[in-house]
Amino acid sequence: MTKRQIGKQSAFVRQRGRKGRAEEEQKAGNMAAPGGLGALLPAQTQLNYALDDATTLQEKENLVYQHLRKVDTWERDLKVPEFGPDLQWVNTEGSLSLHKDLCGKVVVLDFFTYCCINCIHLLPDLHELEQKYSDKDGLLVIGVHSAKFPNEKVLDNIKSAVLRYNITHPVVNDADATLWHELEVSCWPTLVLVGPRGNMLFTLVGEGHKDRLFLFTSIALKYYREQGQINTNKIRTQLYRDSVSPLPLLFPGKVTVDSTGDRLVIADTGHHRILVAAKNGQILYTIGGPNSGRKDGTFSQASFSSPQGVAIKNNIIYVADTENHLIRKIDLQLEMVSTVAGTGVQGTDKEGGAKADEQPISSPWDVVFGTSVSGAHKDDILWIAMAGIHQIWALMLECGKLPKGSDLKKGTCTRFAGSGNEENRNNSYPHKAGFAQPSGLSVAAEEPWNYLFVADSESSTVRTISLKDGAVKHLVGGEKDPMNLFAFGDIDGAGINAKLQHPLGVTWDKKRNLLYVADSYNHKIKFVDPKMKNCATLAGTGEASNVIGSDFTSSTFNEPGGLCVEEGGRLLYVADTNNHQIKVLDLETKTVSLLPLLNADVFDAADGPHVQKIAVASLPKLPKSAPNLQLPSLMVIPGQTLQFTLNLSLPPNAKLTEEAPSSWFLTSEGTEWLLHGQTTFGEIEDISKQPVIPLQIPMNCPSPEVKLSINVCLYYCSKDSSACMVKGISFNQTFHIVKANQGSIAPVELIYAFS
Repeated sequence: MTKRQIGKQSAFVRQRGRKGRAEEEQKAGNMAAPGGLGALLPAQTQLNYALDDATTLQEKENLVYQHLRKVDTWERDLKVPEFGPDLQWVNTEGSLSLHKDLCGKVVVLDFFTYCCINCIHLLPDLHELEQKYSDKDGLLVIGVHSAKFPNEKVLDNIKSAVLRYNITHPVVNDADATLWHELEVSCWPTLVLVGPRGNMLFTLVGEGHKDRLFLFTSIALKYYREQGQINTNKIRTQLYRDSVSPLPLLFPGKVTVDSTGDRLVIADTGHHRILVAAKNGQILYTIGGPNSGRKDGTFSQASFSSPQGVAIKNNIIYVADTENHLIRKIDLQLEMVSTVAGTGVQGTDKEGGAKADEQPISSPWDVVFGTSVSGAHKDDILWIAMAGIHQIWALMLECGKLPKGSDLKKGTCTRFAGSGNEENRNNSYPHKAGFAQPSGLSVAAEEPWNYLFVADSESSTVRTISLKDGAVKHLVGGEKDPMNLFAFGDIDGAGINAKLQHPLGVTWDKKRNLLYVADSYNHKIKFVDPKMKNCATLAGTGEASNVIGSDFTSSTFNEPGGLCVEEGGRLLYVADTNNHQIKVLDLETKTVSLLPLLNADVFDAADGPHVQKIAVASLPKLPKSAPNLQLPSLMVIPGQTLQFTLNLSLPPNAKLTEEAPSSWFLTSEGTEWLLHGQTTFGEIEDISKQPVIPLQIPMNCPSPEVKLSINVCLYYCSKDSSACMVKGISFNQTFHIVKANQGSIAPVELIYAFS
């Protein structure tokens, strides 16, 4: 996302012209012109040229020191405007004032948006900087979140990103891009270094400037300490991650299923691990985690860093180890992890062609098997969505040939499609096409398709690459201008008339000849008919929440990042990323259920020394007057999934109290094993929506009979608010567990009228 222009701002910069810049250069020697970064530009440019010519560290330090002395001689400081009083903050106890709380600090303002791969690449540099200098040394980093997509303006989504990327410095939600515009920022990421008087000192645009960031920061701290202007007081912070309960999954990014449909592979991205589970949710293997790292070896020794894409064939799994910039191989039979591509260092090479383990790569986001043009071996290619350099690459698992390419040796890792420019450009020559952070892949190898489908997130499009000749074509979303990466929305339609918002995943259903799309920022699952180019909503309401409704359109998601369909075409698995769940869509019955994870280790959200915990919710207490209703007993088999539908009604002229947390929760006294890995609690915001409660009987049941209590606690008031009350109800369900299949059980309706 480096140098992504927002139209209004880039137009402003272009209009400045040579005359404006010449005037600024004339003033730079003795006085800063009022305004944003443009007023800093002449002095900054002069410094950058001098640093390029300098050969020793001492020379560079002296140049930065001289720059600061010059800036301090200006008649007026280039002041950064104060943060607005109504802005929302994360990782702090409250709002921060630039000119009060941060007076006496050197502040690094990181203008970012959380979808941006270049912004993600910058975070390790900032983390290292914060490890070297703290607020006691006079330094503070502040993330200024300036959203590209509407979905990114929502505070809860920013909190999720702060947790996902382990951001520990304060973050302010500049939802209306007020500070962005006042400082004339024009792209993500942009760093602005601010002095102890709120005065602008330096700016760095894009990623890859670690050395200068550390140089500028160290000399600024030294210079202003000598001037007696550094304040060593501590800034009050309150990390968001400390408020998050332990979870079995944390931001699962991708999910895939093997050819038999019996095993699921889940990228438990936030826990830096890979889970292999049976289709009933029983954990078969846990590989890596919970801390990030980069290590090969046995399953308990191995470590990953925010893994995303996964592909399985027989007992071999390939993993896009995203933040390690590696492709990893998991051998389930040997129970070993090895590295097959990448060096562990973020690559900038946009051609490739080296031996895979010597070839630097950049933020691989998804992987899928494919077959080369020669076709001598099936699944002899691993296609890679190389999000960090906006390309599609190929890892040759056997000797073979790419479309419009030459013969390649086994173990070669090379570019297949994409120029490396961040664009929405289609072309019959794959190297001349342009992608914008490709994040999801799926193959339709059969005739008449022969496509590699690409979820191109930053252009909000789905594209196709011909596996015959490499031609890159548009399927749905975006617009015709290849440079416009702002053509997004939520519109069902055909081709360019359809609109998506930052889609991260695609999967091909060869039974129905349909492509399913994780339309991530619209919180929906959509389907595309590639023949007619029609795109329509399959599941989700567009609201970011966690509801398992009675059908697809009443169920909700929160930034789903990946999905896969089993070989038989019945079940569609969705990595519901920000809900920390895997949801299961039955494409025949049109129902949604939750995949329970049985025997999954549960960990804190923080990336550091982890303590394993058991997730125990703080459950509400039912009023003593709450009645107990005994339901007819049910005969069930291990692994069977049940659904309970709450059909509740309030007295006339009554409404739920918005300020109080009405909810349902499950208990199973004395047989708590029934609830292991299940969703045991849910809020009730609108009883007319009839919440659906899923439950899966475990595969291993210690006893033949078990009792479940489905409890409801409601807070409601009369509409004139003259009286408010809390009422409850407990539905008691007995299960008899048998071996013989009793057939499917219809959803159990739980009916009760409160009085």
